[in-house]
Amino acid sequence: QVELVESGGGLVQPGGSLRLSCAASRSIGRINYMDWYRQAPGKQRELVATITSGGTTNYADSVKGRVTISSDNAENTVYLQMDSLKPEDTAVYYCKAVTMGNLYWGQGTQVTVSS
Repeated sequence: QVELVESGGGLVQPGGSLRLSCAASRSIGRINYMDWYRQAPGKQRELVATITSGGTTNYADSVKGRVTISSDNAENTVYLQMDSLKPEDTAVYYCKAVTMGNLYWGQGTQVTVSS
């Protein structure tokens, strides 16, 4: 029943790294593109990165150069590699998949950057 399963969040020190994963069920069909969003307490949810089925990527200015979005089509999984993490990166990170007929959200995974 769960369409998207996220993992990889946790507590890291400033300057540390994390790799988030989002595994999509084959049942949702062809995926046109997938996004990573994040939402910090008291703030609006914002788009972090996008990857299309063709491999085109896009990043928010706030994370450009520090994060990389990638996909493994054989495993139907997308990743968000995050390096040089800052306290302002602290948020719940959400995966979103967009198909021909629907969009799906993951449950979110907490990322906390703190000393």
